[in-house]
Amino acid sequence: MPVRSGVEQRLALAPHGKSIDVYRPESAPAPLPTVLLWHGIGPDERDILMPLAREVAAHGVLVFAPDWRSDAADGGRADLLGSLDFVRARAAEHGGDADRIVLAGWSAGASAALGVALHPEVADGWRPRAVVGIASRYDRPARSTGHVPLVDLAAGPAASPVPVRLVHGTADEQIDVTFSRDLVAALETHGWSARLDEVGADHAGAIMAAYDPELGRCRPSEDERVRRAGELTARAVAEAACSGG
Repeated sequence: MPVRSGVEQRLALAPHGKSIDVYRPESAPAPLPTVLLWHGIGPDERDILMPLAREVAAHGVLVFAPDWRSDAADGGRADLLGSLDFVRARAAEHGGDADRIVLAGWSAGASAALGVALHPEVADGWRPRAVVGIASRYDRPARSTGHVPLVDLAAGPAASPVPVRLVHGTADEQIDVTFSRDLVAALETHGWSARLDEVGADHAGAIMAAYDPELGRCRPSEDERVRRAGELTARAVAEAACSGG
């Protein structure tokens, strides 16, 4: 793992009009392994990922965290794939390596990331270097493709395998950790390299966040236990980006 560094944050705008936060380590040499990190089902909530994205970038990784809207008519597919197009085309401008892009996501964003790996035709045949799924379930249609990942795996996916790294909180009451365990078993059955890291966190805690009932959404958490769990998630994402799995 690269030595931790400071992180600079920039704002970019994708051609489809969505804002994208760009997190770049200050001292790591380019070209950098690159992560596209998708938030969960809350519309345009890229800010929730700020603590996690900064922690991943501190390990020498270029991180893009875009907005997308799950309440759009297409469920967010155009936003998700638009951000992927942006990163593939513009990663080098920000110091990234366009040939080393990892797709990662939290909650609904995680199944969307896996969906692209299972259906590369939605990205003109492009394949991520690896996929990282955080606190998600995979028995529902992925927002990126409309297909159910576990159904695709059971049918024997046409796509060649890529490494998959999962992280899930053992105290997650919203999406139980068994969903990630089931996915690991399905991936391994079909010859995919898969690993699950279980952390002591709830659904939001896995990304260094906490649900705020007054706001009706998640916010960054200052709780030291939450931060420690999120640091384990960040390490998993960074390892996937640096090693490809």
